[in-house]
Amino acid sequence: MLPDIRDYEALVAGFRWHIPARYNIGVDCCDRWAAAEPGRPAIIEVSRDGRVEALTYDGLRRCSNRLANALARRGVAAGDRVAILLPQSRQVAIAHMAIYKLGAIALPLAVLFGVDALSYRLADAGARAIITNSAGLATLAAIDVPLPELSVVVSTDGPDRAAFGFDEILAEAEEDFVPRDTGPDDPAMMIYTSGTTGNPKGALHGHRVLLGHLPGVEMPHEFLPQPGDRLWTPADWAWAGGLLNVLLPGLHHGVPVVARKFEKFDPEEAFDLMARLKVRNAFIPPTALRMLRSVPRPAARFDLSLRTLASGGESLGEATFVWGREELGLTINEFYGQTECNLVLASCAAIGISRAGAIGKPVPGHTVAVIRPDGTRCEPGELGQIAVLRPDPVMFLAYWRRPEATRDKFVGDWMTTGDQGSMDEDGYIHFVGRDDDVITSSGYRIGPGEIEDCLIKHEAVALAAVVGKPDPVRTEIVKAFIVLREGYEPSEALADDIKAFVRERLSAHEYPREIAFRDELPLTTTGKVIRRLLRSEA
Repeated sequence: MLPDIRDYEALVAGFRWHIPARYNIGVDCCDRWAAAEPGRPAIIEVSRDGRVEALTYDGLRRCSNRLANALARRGVAAGDRVAILLPQSRQVAIAHMAIYKLGAIALPLAVLFGVDALSYRLADAGARAIITNSAGLATLAAIDVPLPELSVVVSTDGPDRAAFGFDEILAEAEEDFVPRDTGPDDPAMMIYTSGTTGNPKGALHGHRVLLGHLPGVEMPHEFLPQPGDRLWTPADWAWAGGLLNVLLPGLHHGVPVVARKFEKFDPEEAFDLMARLKVRNAFIPPTALRMLRSVPRPAARFDLSLRTLASGGESLGEATFVWGREELGLTINEFYGQTECNLVLASCAAIGISRAGAIGKPVPGHTVAVIRPDGTRCEPGELGQIAVLRPDPVMFLAYWRRPEATRDKFVGDWMTTGDQGSMDEDGYIHFVGRDDDVITSSGYRIGPGEIEDCLIKHEAVALAAVVGKPDPVRTEIVKAFIVLREGYEPSEALADDIKAFVRERLSAHEYPREIAFRDELPLTTTGKVIRRLLRSEA
């Protein structure tokens, strides 16, 4: 936990990791609080019809113990992979706690996955069990490849021919369970990469991954926990951003976590939820924040209680940063990481670490740099790859069954991220784009983030994504894919106006020479633009 030192340099100098020899996420996030404050709310669940129901830490302990016993009775053992295919709900928290106490490996899966995405991950992981609902059962039924290791299926919507009922197996199970005595490096969870550049890989994490996340959560949320704090994110809890940036840190700190399933992100509904539930701390990815910008006068219309607003997963951009200050009266604290090594860079306005267009600085406890291909550090302003030095408690153990891919992830002791960036003279790191996203045009290397940020400043543009299109003269040209705001229609005149807008504000080599209007952009389940699909169309 970060000490309350309101000076960045002193905070970094005074920070020390304290990783115990024996550690289990389920015991830490559930049993510890259940023993100390059994009635303390852990999950505040909001149903589709607006009903609010709290799950206490004692309820979480009892339910997770019952589920651990029920799974063990059906043959699930330490080291087995147990998939969780559910929207935000108390059952997700119960499942995670049970799996960790068993010493099994949680395999969170996004509810938006189709048949191919789901079957690939279940087969690659060799999942022994899955906890899902009726929608998940329907997707499972459509899988036509064999899953010989999948022997236990549990549905929160009750039993049927293909599944045990969640409530039913809990009701018949014992309430007492002795958690497995795990160490910090024992496997706890496996999260698949988002697959923006190829087949997803399973990033295997030890129990220590939660402890490694804590400073990176506390920094952008300005020394969380504070009295009255309450966490919420629209991000799926199957994503590292939802699970390890919100759900598990909230449970560790005893901060209530709001659970609300959104069929589709609705900015008006999001503001209403934050107001009604008195959300104090929100993590909202940049794409969702750009959608929130479409809501007029949010501070005047909604009785918001926000203390901190954090964002990560993609570049935030100056336009959205400025909107946060002007419309919400908050500095959006940006952070950075990836599935393999998350929350290693962050901003914190409370201690003066905040700069528009920059991710932030290294979180205390992490060594992050911009490096050249040979592993040497770049000079200030020099473009290179963002990298993290090992050992680091938040870093993954390995890619599942891919030793070569694991080795290729490192240059010496630097874990490479595949993200291009630069560090300025003051130590702020600026994100440029994925290695594959950087555009080479007429000898210039162009990052898409700055162009996309400029594009959404145009009054007609709601969302934008930029890629390089092969060109025989310039190597590549900049092509923009644009979703228009309501009230605007695609036209050649509008495209020309948008091109001129960017050219005037950036430069002649950065403006999009081609524009394609679209109804929507291809996104991963984590809300990142899948640029490789756009490149294939360019």
